[in-house]
Amino acid sequence: METNLKLLQPISLGSYTLKNRIVMAPLTRNRAGAGNVPHAMNVTYYQQRASAGLIITEATQISPQGMGYPNTPGIHSPEQVAGWQRITEAVHAQDGRIFLQLWHVGRISHPSLQPNQALPVAPSAIAPDGMAATYEGEKPFVTPRELETEEISGIVEQYRQAAENAVAAGFDGVEIHSANGYLLDQFLHDGSNQRTDQYGGSIENRVRLLMEVTEAVTRVWGSERVGVRLSPSSSFGNMSDSDPTALFSYAIAQLNRFGLAYLHLVEPRIAGNVTLETNEGLGAKYFRPLYTGILITAGAYTRETGEAVLRANEADLVAYGRLFIANPDLPKRFALNAPLNPYDRNTFYGGDQGGYIDYPFLENQQLKTA
Repeated sequence: METNLKLLQPISLGSYTLKNRIVMAPLTRNRAGAGNVPHAMNVTYYQQRASAGLIITEATQISPQGMGYPNTPGIHSPEQVAGWQRITEAVHAQDGRIFLQLWHVGRISHPSLQPNQALPVAPSAIAPDGMAATYEGEKPFVTPRELETEEISGIVEQYRQAAENAVAAGFDGVEIHSANGYLLDQFLHDGSNQRTDQYGGSIENRVRLLMEVTEAVTRVWGSERVGVRLSPSSSFGNMSDSDPTALFSYAIAQLNRFGLAYLHLVEPRIAGNVTLETNEGLGAKYFRPLYTGILITAGAYTRETGEAVLRANEADLVAYGRLFIANPDLPKRFALNAPLNPYDRNTFYGGDQGGYIDYPFLENQQLKTA
């Protein structure tokens, strides 16, 4: 067994000591039950992967308005809180740590998914390109409704209440999803935010909502149990900005003052669930000198490239997505340098236990071949 891998070394994260530096990345799987409630199959899925140093859950809508995809879990009803509580108890029984990712999709939704068939909300009335996923199949995105200035405090309250619900559900902390073209990311970028009030125009104004949400969530949890996820180079969800370097340098400098559990950065080679050839852009290596706290990097890492980024001190932890889907015992496989199960893209989103909780553990494979 490999004992010198930095990936397998413990690390302090706020008040916690994580058993390794391998993070299970947030992964939308579209397998929540009726009412967007986590159910028994989801309990098994997360419990299987509790050997991660930290699990960050799939993106979880903070309100009915925040929903953008079928069968994604929420954290706004008593039933959802109870469903997540069964998951946190199962992960803790395996000596795991788990943070809930807080999500509002903004314009990446469709009236058929919204309360009373309402328009999705956004910083500005600008429709994204592409198709929305609905219960009736793909439909063109609609032009969203621009949030009124006086409504924005209500969005902050949705995050605050969701953070309270996450406490009740037994999580170890929360991650604020401000990446990948969803609501908080839409406010950051001037391609999607053309407001003229205090939430638009200058970089300081466009970053304002993220700061207000972070302030509200840290008042619930304490800063040391809150993380923030950003994707500075991603165009997923039609994101664009006239000066992303200045935008994200400012945002990250402002996040420094909170003393967060971590900052989680999506590398430029990731666009949605697709790996690009390039690694040019704004990732962990660029922002390492600017951010004073713990840094998680996510971006199609392997055992070798994840180890290399830690050895180079470009990040403190490495998040794995697709490899964790197919290998519930990923840390053990890394420790033994054992073969990895291949993942099946066809079962990433929706369906039953196939491609979800039926990937084999290493010991079961070894027994079959013995």
